[in-house]
Amino acid sequence: MNKKIIFLVVGIFLIVSIGCIYFLRKNTELSLNNNENLEGESENMNELKIKMDINGVSFNGVSFTVTLMDNETSRELIDRLPISIIMNELNGNEKYYYFDETLSSNPNHIGEIHVGDLMLYGNDCLVLFYDDFATNYRYTKIGSIDHPNNLKDIVGSGNIKISFTR
Repeated sequence: MNKKIIFLVVGIFLIVSIGCIYFLRKNTELSLNNNENLEGESENMNELKIKMDINGVSFNGVSFTVTLMDNETSRELIDRLPISIIMNELNGNEKYYYFDETLSSNPNHIGEIHVGDLMLYGNDCLVLFYDDFATNYRYTKIGSIDHPNNLKDIVGSGNIKISFTR
């Protein structure tokens, strides 16, 4: 009788141990898969950065990195790259350009504009802001220049040629 109890206890122990090993192995695989997905998301985030070159009167060939929002408008802009445009001066705080074809838009009340913000006004007007200010207008946020140091001096007070590339 004692041998039967010992075999039963050992059998239950083995079954529980195998179950635990299986469970831990499955969780480790899920964890590894989740890490791979996170790495893929990081790579996608890198794809949401573009280069912006400004060729102005005072400064020639200044480059910035723009981090784009993960939205339909930004993806449509990326699909149009590379582009070179002449952006017109407006209000002493922004440059704008009207596209021939519209982009998807989802305008919101932004409230505060910051130096380096890249926005869509309506569904066809690209706007680059080079000064901070409050606004009641509605924009679709496309992205922001990573380090907009001296942007106001670089873009100057007139029209400017800007190129966007990946």
